[in-house]
Amino acid sequence: MIDALANDRHLIDAVLAGDREAFRVFVERESVSVITACSRILRDPTEAQDAAQDTFVQAFEALGSYRGDGPFGAWLRRIAVRVAIAKLAARRDVVVLDELFVDGHGARADEGSDPEALALGVEDRTAIVEAIGTLPADQRDVVLLRFYGDLSLEEISRVTSRPLGTVKSRLARGTARLRDRLEARSVS
Repeated sequence: MIDALANDRHLIDAVLAGDREAFRVFVERESVSVITACSRILRDPTEAQDAAQDTFVQAFEALGSYRGDGPFGAWLRRIAVRVAIAKLAARRDVVVLDELFVDGHGARADEGSDPEALALGVEDRTAIVEAIGTLPADQRDVVLLRFYGDLSLEEISRVTSRPLGTVKSRLARGTARLRDRLEARSVS
């Protein structure tokens, strides 16, 4: 492992010195694991490819911030998870907007659905998305992966490189905060 870290450091130093071809080594070596991490979250191969590309761009731009206290691949996968979660959250916002015209039974608003019930449903979904946006990043990521990414706790643990106990506690704290925020909203 020490040799791998030293090799990573050598490649990073080369990239930071202007050798863009050295970064290609990372791309070729880590592409499969980055795409896999994105695929587990997004469950869409095309979106996973886009997220992987965004991951490598972000990693290249942030390469100077890599501290080297762990494997480069793990650092890169953490970036991939954040990118995929952001894409998942954006996709969920699109779904919420698309649902503005569909009631809870799949009927279009213009197909005789109750406009008041439709408006309340949209308001509730919008409040949930807004409440999720207020969570601390570590809790928001776990909540999004669990409820919008439909990942098991074990899968979340794998893609975030966090212990299962940490994932469970972040999910519990995040859902408690959501519940409190949504209850406070309904009282006011």
